[in-house]
Amino acid sequence: MTASRREVLIASVMATATAGLSAAAVASTQHPTAPSTGARKVNLITSKDGTQIYYKDWGRGPVVTFSHGWPLNADAWDGQMQFLVQQGFRVIAHDRRGHGRSEQASSNNDMNGYADDLAAVIETLDLKNITMVGHSTGGGEVVRYIGRHGTKRVSKVVLIAAVPPIMLKTPANPEGLPLEVFDGLRKAVFNDRSQFYKDLALQFYGANRPGARVSQGTLDQFWLWSMQAGLKNAYDCIKAFSETDFSEDLKKIDVPALVLHGEDDQIVPVHDSARKSAKLIKNAQEIYYPGAPHGVTATHQDQVNADLLAFLRG
Repeated sequence: MTASRREVLIASVMATATAGLSAAAVASTQHPTAPSTGARKVNLITSKDGTQIYYKDWGRGPVVTFSHGWPLNADAWDGQMQFLVQQGFRVIAHDRRGHGRSEQASSNNDMNGYADDLAAVIETLDLKNITMVGHSTGGGEVVRYIGRHGTKRVSKVVLIAAVPPIMLKTPANPEGLPLEVFDGLRKAVFNDRSQFYKDLALQFYGANRPGARVSQGTLDQFWLWSMQAGLKNAYDCIKAFSETDFSEDLKKIDVPALVLHGEDDQIVPVHDSARKSAKLIKNAQEIYYPGAPHGVTATHQDQVNADLLAFLRG
């Protein structure tokens, strides 16, 4: 006897459900759940507070890690990473939490949080004998990493246009920038971050200087990267990079260090950053580029690459 329409429908639904359960069961046996802390999927690593951190890992050889500036992401290092891969190095760069392809966490958007995220990348990938390179805010991230986690996995340090020791004007740092400057940054980011980033790019690369040769593509690229940062994360990061005092962290650097800075840096003035940091780091090597801006890794890419390679091999 022909089955009723209702019976056929019930049989069909049951068969589909059973097939789905079977497939799920097979999948669970083939891909067991990974532990939450330190686990990684594709190019994501889970930091200790559960935040997903994106990273890229190119090449083979001695390891160099890169920490980027605000409000950019790991792509800002492509000119250095591609060069070093061709020279036989393994290069790794991550997007700071809330920036680029990393998760936009609502908490721990401070230097301790950034340093611990960097530690999660290093420990999950089990990196050793690393040369750590940091630009701008990323320089602070590297220095705070050493302050919190030491140098047992680190062989060298490079600080490029980095924010340490401290950017904010205080009684102990009278040459710093007034709090009103950073309040202005916060207001601009909150009210119209898109236009603010377009304006900031001019100072970042020194395109506002007479005779500057900075392509529109470079300026557009800065805006594109910046707009990938979460509003809250970019806003919170201003306090992190401006008010954190790295003086004691700098004193803990006990490996060879290179301090490199442009002398016409309009974002992180050289006299209150690199020159002071070099005095706090034992036997730091110093290189200063006359007339160079904050975004020196792009405007002076070949020169930075050459100096970086010489330090790595030296």
